[in-house]
Amino acid sequence: MSGAGPAVVEGEHLRDLDLYGEDLGAARYVGCTFTDVDLSEARTAGATFERCTFHGGRLTSSTHVASAFVACDFRRVSFFDATFDGCKLTGSVFSECTLRPLRVIGGVWRGVTIRGTRLTGLDLSDLDLREADLSLSDLTGAVLRDARLTDAVLRETVLDGADLRGATLDGVDLTTTRMRRTRLDVAGAVLLAEQHGALVDG
Repeated sequence: MSGAGPAVVEGEHLRDLDLYGEDLGAARYVGCTFTDVDLSEARTAGATFERCTFHGGRLTSSTHVASAFVACDFRRVSFFDATFDGCKLTGSVFSECTLRPLRVIGGVWRGVTIRGTRLTGLDLSDLDLREADLSLSDLTGAVLRDARLTDAVLRETVLDGADLRGATLDGVDLTTTRMRRTRLDVAGAVLLAEQHGALVDG
C-alpha cells in the first residue's frame, strides 16, 4: 500500500542467513535473534532493531545511518570497519565483540555496556555515552572530545593518551582509571585533582 511503513519482523529467529551487501533500508525488527548472520557491507538508513540478540555473525564494513539498535545484545559479533552515523544504541550490550576499527559519527550510545574490550584509537567525539559502562576496556589513544560521559562507569579503564578535552565527566570516578599522557581540559583536570584529594582553589 502506498505510503505504508516497513513491515515489522517480530520474535523471529534468523539463522545462517547471507545478507552480504544487502540494502535493508528502514527495516524494523523487534525481539528477533540473529545467529551467525552475515551482514557484511549491508546498509541501513532509519532502521530499528529493538531488543534483538546477535550471536556471532558479521557486520563487517556495514554502514548504518540514523538507525537504532535499542536494548540489543551483541555477542561475538565483528564490527570491523563498520560505520555508525547518527545512530542510537541506547541500552545495548557488547560481549566479546570486535569493535575496531570502527567509524562513529555522533549519535546516542547512552547506557551501553562495553566491558573489557579493546577500543584503542577510536574517534568517539561528540558521542553521547551517558551512563555507559566501559569498565576494564582499553581506550588508549581514543578521542573523546566533547563526548558526554556523565555518570559513565570507567572502573579500571585504560585512558593512556586519550583526548578527553571538552568531555562532560560529571559523576565519573576517575580514581581507578589508568591515565598516562591523557589530555584534559581545565574542568577535567580539576575533577581528577579533587578526586585524588587535592584542594583546588577557585
